[in-house]
Amino acid sequence: MLLGVKIIEFEGLGPAPFAGRMLAELGADVLVIKNAGQKEKTPKNSLLNAGKKSVFLNLKYDNDYSIALDLIKNSAAIIEGFRPGVMERLKLSPDDLKKINKKLIYGRMTGWGQSGPRSKQAGHDLNYIGLSGALHYASQAGNIPQTPPTLLGDIGGGALYLVIGILSGLLRVKETGEGSVVDAAIVDGSAHLMNLWMSMQETGSVEMKRGQSLLDGPHWSRCYICSDGKYISVQCLEPKFYSIFLETLGINKDPLFQSQHEKDQWRAQTDYLSKIFKKKPLAYWVNRFSDLDACVAPILDPEEAESDPHMKSRKIWARENGYLMASPAPRFDNNKPKTLQPEAIVDKKDIVSTWT
Repeated sequence: MLLGVKIIEFEGLGPAPFAGRMLAELGADVLVIKNAGQKEKTPKNSLLNAGKKSVFLNLKYDNDYSIALDLIKNSAAIIEGFRPGVMERLKLSPDDLKKINKKLIYGRMTGWGQSGPRSKQAGHDLNYIGLSGALHYASQAGNIPQTPPTLLGDIGGGALYLVIGILSGLLRVKETGEGSVVDAAIVDGSAHLMNLWMSMQETGSVEMKRGQSLLDGPHWSRCYICSDGKYISVQCLEPKFYSIFLETLGINKDPLFQSQHEKDQWRAQTDYLSKIFKKKPLAYWVNRFSDLDACVAPILDPEEAESDPHMKSRKIWARENGYLMASPAPRFDNNKPKTLQPEAIVDKKDIVSTWT
């Protein structure tokens, strides 16, 4: 899909290289500029660098700095994930690079953003989504907020917004000939992810108090533990799915469950369902709800998910260099995902001629 699009990525951690890998999966040529001074400490064949080329440069040396400029001059976009001010000190700021490539899409990945009181402060995934409001609903009422590491902040609010920004910039430059600076901040993106949830304020389905909203408090929208210690997810929101759920459990005529949306009953209903699910192992419940529109599914770890019939049929999980990795997404009807080869280290003497 991005055949012929050249992207320079300055080596970093977390969401920036994830975004670079996703663009590589879409067919872009991605070249990672690595710090020659850290060559011995740099891991080889990083899974996030699959499908990319890498070159070691010391940007403090004039010759290597010139090589970097030549590469950028012939690229459609760059990705950098440093704290604000680092690229400026390296003389690789948006203003510096606009002079040599006015069409360049300059992708900046940070936690707090390029401006604001916290912009130069250290932080990590949980800090960003904690401040943005995105972590607030990430547990049941009375429990400590928890979320799968990196998914909501680094990836959801960070890397994916950077990819969207770069792709949008690529479309715009075709129309105007002007490049763009993409300020992709995790604190921005994770807050923006909340808009679907916040839109439910219009129907009175969202409360600021945890455990009182449409999807984070009801007995039909949570996870339950089974007799074998494994977990199952239930989220039968619509009445027709809720009805199938109750019928399958044989409690559709129980007076306690006649009201689906009476908040005062949610606690008692949850306790009752907890006792039911705890009587049988996960496999029993998976079989019981198989092929039913009850909105029930097991909670699996990635290796268990790899063996699930649906996941196997779509080949969602795969082995890459001996490690479990998810296959590229999204899919296209007229374009197969690019098969990513292991990271290729190239010599700086040859890279400019091959890149151009």
